[in-house]
Amino acid sequence: MATPAMIGRVHDAALLELMVARLPGQVAGGKPYAVLDPDTLLNAHTLDAALRAAGAAVAATDAVIAGEVENAFCSIRPPGHHAQRAHAMGFCFFNNVAIAARHALTVHGMTRIAIVDFDVHHGNGTQEAFQDDPRVLMVSFFQHPFYPFSAVAELGEAHNNMINQPLPAYTGGDVVRRLVKEVWLPALHAHQPQMLFISAGFDAHREDDIGQMGLVEDDYAWITRQLMAVARQHAGGRIVSCLEGGYNLSALGRSVAAHLKALAQLD
Repeated sequence: MATPAMIGRVHDAALLELMVARLPGQVAGGKPYAVLDPDTLLNAHTLDAALRAAGAAVAATDAVIAGEVENAFCSIRPPGHHAQRAHAMGFCFFNNVAIAARHALTVHGMTRIAIVDFDVHHGNGTQEAFQDDPRVLMVSFFQHPFYPFSAVAELGEAHNNMINQPLPAYTGGDVVRRLVKEVWLPALHAHQPQMLFISAGFDAHREDDIGQMGLVEDDYAWITRQLMAVARQHAGGRIVSCLEGGYNLSALGRSVAAHLKALAQLD
């Protein structure tokens, strides 16, 4: 489980305190759920799950940096990339990738890392954690306009280390592959990250009804292979990938399998 110190590198202590205070049975009437925001509900097991999700990301980071494994995929929920410093939102309580990345910077002394986010939603919490931190490059694409309705003015030009690519609904894999080649890869190679973190949301799949993008399993496998090539060139292959969105269970399972096969070099 993530410790309060690990959580506190990204989040205000008040967020953890709020979750403890809102645990069901401690709220008025002993209701089984407590509402933190309209999309983000807490039940008796949520805090445990959220701490273990963040802790898994940190443990994976330690294992990869120690050379125990070349890369790692954390099959975790709740997701994390919407969780802001002081607020849980969008199904997210603690920002798993941000906590792991800050652990790599603070505990392991890394000076250049990259965060890649291919969820259908903008990782607004991750951006908040690292915008204007020159040690961290974040590259992402996402459907726009769409939840969390980040203002276009906040998406990139004011923050040189944020390479955001808002895309319209129904964008397919051909467009995404082109932007990865033309935008992501040059920025990643220029940054020369010592480690890569992936916010691996699979809700941009064409079968996932929560969004309206058009990716398929082969697109996720292709993106993963491009990121592995960057990691091999600059980071000794070091990658930690953490599950974010993905709500059609068949499409999610197939997409995760494609991602894992690419990470394990089995495809």
